[in-house]
Amino acid sequence: MSKYFKYFEYAYLFFAALFLYEAARTWTEEPSKAYFFLFFVVVAVGMYFFKRRFRKKYEQRNQN
Repeated sequence: MSKYFKYFEYAYLFFAALFLYEAARTWTEEPSKAYFFLFFVVVAVGMYFFKRRFRKKYEQRNQN
């Protein structure tokens, strides 16, 4: 089960990369829209670390 959680963690990084690309692409045309995408980059990276920490606690609890 934790194998699937690990894939979902990397999905957050994938979406962060997509949002970062979109922010860079729209930076010159619409800076306010680019800031919106940068906000989602920060949220996605934060979710990656949150989910990773939660998964490791879950695995450690199941080992004991």
